[in-house]
Amino acid sequence: MPTVREVTIDLLRELGMTTIFGNPGSTELPFLRDLPDDFRYVLALQEASALSMAEGYARGTGNAALVNLHTAPGLGNAMGALVTAYHNKTPLVVTAGQQHRGHLALEPLLSGRLVELARPYVKRSHEPGSAGDVPHELLRAYHTARQQPSGPVFLSIPMDDWEAEAVPPEVREVSYRTAPDPEALRRAAGVLRAARRPAIVAGPGVARSGAFPGVAALAERLRAEVWQDGVAALAGFPQSHPLFRGVLPLAQRLVAETLAPYDAVLVLGAPAFTYYPYLPGPVVREGTALVQITEDPEEAARAPAGTGIVGDVGLAAGGLLELLPEPERPAPPAPKPPPAPEPSSPMSVDYVMHTLAGLLPEGAVIADESTSSKPVLYRRLRADDPLGHLTSAAGGLGFAMPAAVGLGLALPGRKVVCVIGDGSSMYSIQSLWTAARYGVGVAVVVINNRGYSILKSFRDLMGLGPNIPGLELPGIDMVQIARGFGCRGERVEEPEDLPAALKRALSSGEPYVVDALVDTAVPRMAG
Repeated sequence: MPTVREVTIDLLRELGMTTIFGNPGSTELPFLRDLPDDFRYVLALQEASALSMAEGYARGTGNAALVNLHTAPGLGNAMGALVTAYHNKTPLVVTAGQQHRGHLALEPLLSGRLVELARPYVKRSHEPGSAGDVPHELLRAYHTARQQPSGPVFLSIPMDDWEAEAVPPEVREVSYRTAPDPEALRRAAGVLRAARRPAIVAGPGVARSGAFPGVAALAERLRAEVWQDGVAALAGFPQSHPLFRGVLPLAQRLVAETLAPYDAVLVLGAPAFTYYPYLPGPVVREGTALVQITEDPEEAARAPAGTGIVGDVGLAAGGLLELLPEPERPAPPAPKPPPAPEPSSPMSVDYVMHTLAGLLPEGAVIADESTSSKPVLYRRLRADDPLGHLTSAAGGLGFAMPAAVGLGLALPGRKVVCVIGDGSSMYSIQSLWTAARYGVGVAVVVINNRGYSILKSFRDLMGLGPNIPGLELPGIDMVQIARGFGCRGERVEEPEDLPAALKRALSSGEPYVVDALVDTAVPRMAG
């Protein structure tokens, strides 16, 4: 009879999960020994980076990705990234080695309560009851991770399980999409049919369901202006479309003010809504109908207003198209593009984003962690396919740089660009080593304002005064750090030098860092 390890290798091959992200430890070595030639182990230098690389890879391939962590310390290091993957609804199978079953009762060194540690931020957390259950549990984890709403699943695997005997599980076909209630769709169509000025709020569920064309067609049918969810991990609508109006703010009062002109709001593939900071107000103005369609039952359950419909967004968009006639009203006029910014010294964030937007190759993928510069990025870098813009829906830092490496491994034919703040870059800076080691030609554009500008904005919004420690970041040499990890890089201080530097980064087949020094003006946060 084959061993657990032999059965698992065959299973992973059949599931298309032959790329493994991790940082090995003693409890993982029995699984990792003698990996077949068709498997690829991607070494990250820290576990949070490994998990976010896997997240980028999963988004790039459209399949669940496999992460292998080192027992409790490794899982602990990866927890921030796991929180991000959970909020991003990224399908991951996360495994960690557990100590030998023979002495688990004694709580040996490098054992831990792994299942409890992971449980709050995964769809399922489990340690197989016996070694022979491991392949079945891995297959279950794969299907659970991909089932809507998708997300990470965790398995703790004792290190002695791999050499036990196991029966290969049957690899079955499992569907992952859930159709919305037809009667609920009919009622929603009635609300939209009666609206004089409807709007759509598109979120990452549109991208996850492959519904870009369907939602664009629905917006055109409704003559509806489209806003993107303010915390979207993925672009929810083609942003060069004439009906696109921008990204929603986050504070509750500002969301309501933005949506006040509309008499019906259809939220697709997003919460209704995600708020921050606390600025109380109505959900929508009185008299505005709110309909939310999401694949996530919890998102529908926690919405404070409106009608919730649970189901696949793509199926829902197709169903609504069949129920809605062409309206008599004309489409609203497209907004005028913002004027080009003037070059200045020091450079403005707007100038850097505008220059980058003009140089991006077709099909470029943007992994974003620009934080205080996000509003400018959204205004200048328009995403026209689901991978045109990826970010963290959890609000933490450390996602974008390793995610860009994972995207580059998954999509060798597309240019991946990481746009990141100088403060954000330090959370997973060791990802540059993996990019260099595996030949991932990611371009990293650092928006360097020498501090945590987003915190200065919050400080000013809350009226807390200037005397708060820990907001300045002087003396970080991004170029020398990049070179130390085996990457090319250059610092840009003057606007006339920026286009050539960006061209070098975008055309390089190696990882390339452009450290763009921008002015230190604190962006005003609306409130």
